Amino acid sequence: MYGSDAEYPPDARRTPGPYLPLDAVGRCVQAYERKQLLERIGRESATVGVDIPERIEVQGSTVELRAFVFEIKRRDAVPPGERERVEAAKRNLRRERLERVERIEDGEVSFEAGEDLADAVIGIDRALEALASLETGSVEAEAERQATADKKRWMTFLKQALGRDDDGPQVRGP
Repeated sequence: MYGSDAEYPPDARRTPGPYLPLDAVGRCVQAYERKQLLERIGRESATVGVDIPERIEVQGSTVELRAFVFEIKRRDAVPPGERERVEAAKRNLRRERLERVERIEDGEVSFEAGEDLADAVIGIDRALEALASLETGSVEAEAERQATADKKRWMTFLKQALGRDDDGPQVRGP
């Protein structure tokens, strides 16, 4: 019906919305858009409700990231034979995250590509959080060790405060 802005009635002309200007397609990301993308990545709650990406390209090869993370998380703790593999994966993911953030910071990508990079970075962060929560031992065992150590410190303190020595009789004066 209408071919150009001149043909539109004055009250029906489209103006760019606040989210993506009409001329944004294909151009490099603007400074304010880059700032929004970086803020989105840096937000503490960025990974809340985000799924780990099914697969991601890391260092030139495709990694089945979700399957890897779920395979490792399925166990209560990282087995000794898998520790090096998990640590290498975390290093590679951190490196890939940094490269993608730097691409956004450089501003040499389109807004759409920047959004894709931001989504990938948030997915990588989610995977890193899941892998970081794994320990070489179970969480319950660590909590029990800490509780036992706390009890020992408390008993030592009480013995010293009450003047008792090795659960023997109270030692007071001469």
